[in-house]
Amino acid sequence: MKNYDVIVVGGGHAGVEAALVSARMGVKTLLTTLNIKKMSNMPCNPSIGGSAKGIVVREIDAMGGAMGIAADHTYLQMKMLNTGKGPGVQCLRAQCDKYDYPHYMQELCLHTKNLTVKECEVKELIYDKHKVSGVITNKKERIKAKAVIITTGTFMNAYIYHGKNKISAGPDGEKPSIGLSDCLRKMGLSLIRLKTGTPPRIKRESIDFKKTEIQLGTPGKLAFSYLTNKFVDIKKQLPCYLIYTNEKTHALIRAHLDESAQYNGTVQATGPRYCPSIEGKVMTFKDKKRHQLFLEPEYKDQESIYLQGFSTSMSHPVQEKMVHSLKGLEKAVFLKYAYAIEYDAIDPLEFNLSLGVKKYQGLYGAGQICGTSGYEEAAGLGLVAGINAVHYIKKKKPFILKRNESYIGVMIDDIVTKGITEPYRLLSSRAEYRLLLRHDNADIRLTPIAKKLGIIDNKRYQMFIKKNEQIKKAMKLLNVTRFGSKSEVNAYLKTLKYDNLSAGTSALDLLRRPNVRLVELYSYVKGLKELKLTDIAIFQIEVSVKYEGYIRKQLKEATEFNKIEDTLIPNNIDYLHMDGLALEARQKMDKIRPHSIGQASRISGVNPSDIAILVLNLKKK
Repeated sequence: MKNYDVIVVGGGHAGVEAALVSARMGVKTLLTTLNIKKMSNMPCNPSIGGSAKGIVVREIDAMGGAMGIAADHTYLQMKMLNTGKGPGVQCLRAQCDKYDYPHYMQELCLHTKNLTVKECEVKELIYDKHKVSGVITNKKERIKAKAVIITTGTFMNAYIYHGKNKISAGPDGEKPSIGLSDCLRKMGLSLIRLKTGTPPRIKRESIDFKKTEIQLGTPGKLAFSYLTNKFVDIKKQLPCYLIYTNEKTHALIRAHLDESAQYNGTVQATGPRYCPSIEGKVMTFKDKKRHQLFLEPEYKDQESIYLQGFSTSMSHPVQEKMVHSLKGLEKAVFLKYAYAIEYDAIDPLEFNLSLGVKKYQGLYGAGQICGTSGYEEAAGLGLVAGINAVHYIKKKKPFILKRNESYIGVMIDDIVTKGITEPYRLLSSRAEYRLLLRHDNADIRLTPIAKKLGIIDNKRYQMFIKKNEQIKKAMKLLNVTRFGSKSEVNAYLKTLKYDNLSAGTSALDLLRRPNVRLVELYSYVKGLKELKLTDIAIFQIEVSVKYEGYIRKQLKEATEFNKIEDTLIPNNIDYLHMDGLALEARQKMDKIRPHSIGQASRISGVNPSDIAILVLNLKKK
C-alpha cells in the first residue's frame, strides 16, 4: 500500500491547481483522475477569464498557479473587457484552444516534481470519527494520505439530460463518479443537487458568417500571467461573431417547453441564475425581443463553433429547429447537441474559510463540489485548498484570504458564510473593494504572500521587485519634472483641448487630468522612456495617479473593516446557550462556526443586535 502526504481526487481545474501547489510546497502528492487525457478538460466554453473571473486568473498567477500561463500559451483570441468602464471592473477573457489548453496542463502535471498522476476512480474515503486518512479505489486499493482534497467537479452521481432523456454520465459523455456521494452521506455530510448545462457545437462551414457581426480581440500585449513575454499578434487571432435570437426562436421555445428537461420536470436541481439556459432567458424576460449569442471557435484548426448563450436541455429535434431559426445558422450542421447536467455537491456550509470540512480533519474540497461554477472559480479554490492541506500536514495555521485582499477571498467567504441555493458565480458586484482588487495589481496584492508561503521561486520574486522599483522611479520622475507656460508639452495638451499651463506644474499633476496618457509624456519627461516600463506597469501608474483619492478612501474603509475581521472568535464558543442571542442567530452561528466577528456579521439571519451581544460575551471571556 502506497502512502502520500496529499491525495487530490479529480483532475479538473480545481484538482490540477490543488495538486500542483501541493507538490510545489514540497509534499508527496497523488492526483487521481478518471481519465488522464481529460485532465483540465473544458467541457463547456473553452474560454478563460471574463468579468471578475479574469481577475481571479490574475490572482492565481500572482500566487504561482498555472491557469494564467496555460491560457497565454493556448489562446485563439485575447480581449480586454469593460474598457469603457472604470479600472476596477476591467479584466481579460481568452478564447483558448480546446485541445491545447488541457494538453498543456496534462504535460505540466506529468512532469512536476513530487506529483504522481493515477488513473482510477475513488469510491470511498478512509476515515474515523474525526479524521480522513486516505481513499479506496474502484479496484479496492487502499491509498493512505495525511490529507485528502475532493475536486470531483460535476461528476459525482451525474446525469445528462435532453428532452425527456436521462443518461448516467459526466460532462462530454465521460464516465460519472459513482459511490463517493454515498460515502460522504455516511460520513454525515450534507449533499445538495445542482445543475448546469452547455450549448450546441456547430460545423463552421455550415454557418453563413456574412449575416453575423465580427468580434475581434483587443490589440496590444495582453496576458494573464506576469511571466508572459510572447504575444499573439491581433492579425493572427481568430475572430468571434455576434448574432441574436428572434421572435421565431422564442416562439419555438414557448411551443416546445415540454421538450425541455428544465421545464418538463425531468431535472429537479437548481441551475445557475447568471448563466441560464436559452429557454430560461426567454421565459424569464418575456418582454425582451432578442438575446445576444456569440459564435466562438473551439480549436484553431478544426470545424467546431461554440454557440455561446444558447445552453439548452431541449430534445435534439427541437434544438435543430431552434438553431435553424437563427440568422446565419439556417443550414447549421450539428457536431454536438446541447445538454443539461445534474450532479451532487457538498453544502458549502460544511466548509470553513480554509476550505477544510469542519467535521473531519484532513479533508478539503475545491471547485464545483463546493457549490461554485466556472473553471476560474474552481482553480482559485483549488489553489487555496492545496495550500491549506499542506499547512494542515505541517501543523501551520490555516491560510485565509480576506475580502479586501482578493476576489478568491470574497468567493470563499461568500460560499462558506452565506451558503448557496444555486451554483455560485463570481461577479464584480460581490466585492466591496473593487478598486483595490484590480486585474493589474494582483501581483502587488498576492505575490509577497506567495513568496512567504514558498510557492514562487526567488527568480520570479526578483522580477516582481524589479517591476515595482521601475514604477517607483517613474513616479519620482513624474513628480520632479516641472512644466511652464512655454513648455513643449502644451502642444500635446492643446490636442486634448486644455489651456496652456501655469508655471511649475508637475508631470504628475498632468497625469491626473482626464485623457492624459503616460506614454504621451515620454517625450517631455527626461529618463521616463529609458525605464522601458511594461504595459501593466504603465496601467498601474495611471490608475494609482488618476484614482488616488478613491483608492485612499477604499484603503481606509478596508482598514476599518479589518478591525472587526481580525477580531477572532474561539472555536469552542457555545452559541446555543448564549443569553440574548436570537434563536436563528444561535442556530446559524452554531452551524457555520464563524472565524471572526466580521464573518459572523455576514451570516444570513444574524442581525446587528446579535453581533453586539456576541461581542459583549467575548469581552466577558
